[in-house]
Amino acid sequence: MRILTFTGKGGVGKTSVSAATAVRLSELGYRTLVLSTDPAHSLSDSFNIPLGSDPTKIKENLDAIEVNPYVDLKENWQSVQKYYTRVFMAQGVSGVMADEMTILPGMEELFSLLRIKRYKSSGLYDVMVLDTAPTGETLRLLSLPETLSWGMKAVKNVNKYIVRPLSKPLSKMSDRIAHYIPPEEAIASVDQVFDELEDIREILTDNEKSTVRLVMNAEKMSIKETMRALTYLNLYGFKVDMVLVNRLLDMNEDSGYLEKWKTIQQKYLGEIEEGFAPLPVNKLRMYEQEIVGLPALEAFARDMYGETDPSDMMYDEPPIKFVRNGDVYEVQLKLMFANPSDIDVWVTGDELYVQIGSQRKVITLPISLTGLEPGDAFFRDKWLHIPFDLNGQGDRKAG
Repeated sequence: MRILTFTGKGGVGKTSVSAATAVRLSELGYRTLVLSTDPAHSLSDSFNIPLGSDPTKIKENLDAIEVNPYVDLKENWQSVQKYYTRVFMAQGVSGVMADEMTILPGMEELFSLLRIKRYKSSGLYDVMVLDTAPTGETLRLLSLPETLSWGMKAVKNVNKYIVRPLSKPLSKMSDRIAHYIPPEEAIASVDQVFDELEDIREILTDNEKSTVRLVMNAEKMSIKETMRALTYLNLYGFKVDMVLVNRLLDMNEDSGYLEKWKTIQQKYLGEIEEGFAPLPVNKLRMYEQEIVGLPALEAFARDMYGETDPSDMMYDEPPIKFVRNGDVYEVQLKLMFANPSDIDVWVTGDELYVQIGSQRKVITLPISLTGLEPGDAFFRDKWLHIPFDLNGQGDRKAG
């Protein structure tokens, strides 16, 4: 299944772009699901059709969903939540507080992502279009499988190596001790969520099937946020294959008091095309009316894609590469707008850490590089190169 994720600064029109893309895909015969993970849902407003947490049929080959994270949380985590709530309440924590303490940060958004795997596995759809929250929230959402995996792994290991082996002997002891033993269904829920977490990470970073498209306006703040988004998305291994610049004023029409704004847009448009190259930049005009309802979305989609298939890979270059030249092995990351002074690189065991500000990527190294210290990282043509000398035995860590 092809997965297209649209994100951008709040108010740039990404929901209209997402909805129009889904409409066009359905017209081409693809069984399409458009799914909104934005808490401030506007996908239903775009289609002018009420949507819920289950697929709603919009037209032939097109279904739409507005995810309710609390519904998903209840379905996937209820047994675990009940157990930990019982434990916390036994320690004197109030019921409401105990409920809140059972939810890891980002858990609500995580269960929205679980739907991606389940709909992919269902075989019901050929393409999934994700209409996500504004850029900052989307970065948090897409990085959740990586940032949450350590916590889920710890819970799973406790269940596997401590809780399960001790559950039977402890259950024969006092009721007070047995009270703290999690039920089998709670342990199974943790295992299932952890396994799906790993699967989601693989799905979203599958550069053959999953890509992100950035929607922006020709405005300074929008450009800056999109630059940061592209850098962090590439850091986490998400392939970006297109930039869409929305709401451009027509150069051939009199825009009245907006004529000066038109000049400003053209200036920024030149900066966008130069700065984001070689990514394709799709320019979308400002419309006289709101883009609401199927007829308007169909017209918008025609202007956006013409005869092009929206599911095509618009630009095909992985954001992370492993390259070997002789005895030098390089890990390469495309970080187009990163400031070199903001980047930290280090190795622990078989894991390479790359950190930009508060964003951190962990890359598992090949066995041949385990224990090697990286050489001096350097930038070349918007790529961060991290070299490892395979003959550098002296650089290997003791043990």
